[in-house]
Amino acid sequence: MATTTKTKTPSKLDALEKLLTRKNGVSIAEMMTATGWRQHSVRGAMAGALKKRGLTITSQKLDDVRRYHAEISA
Repeated sequence: MATTTKTKTPSKLDALEKLLTRKNGVSIAEMMTATGWRQHSVRGAMAGALKKRGLTITSQKLDDVRRYHAEISA
């Protein structure tokens, strides 16, 4: 009998989490492109589901572009 391994397909929330934990963070536009979601959906995911995952999300405006960064809170 052949063994099959099932790997979990990364979700869009997983993709957002990965983008947010990058050194330089991520902009809303980059998150929208990565997920295919609209701006309000990206913001809602940050405020709800990602916060529940234990992420602390901060933002900083650099060169007229707001960039978001997340750290895992203790």
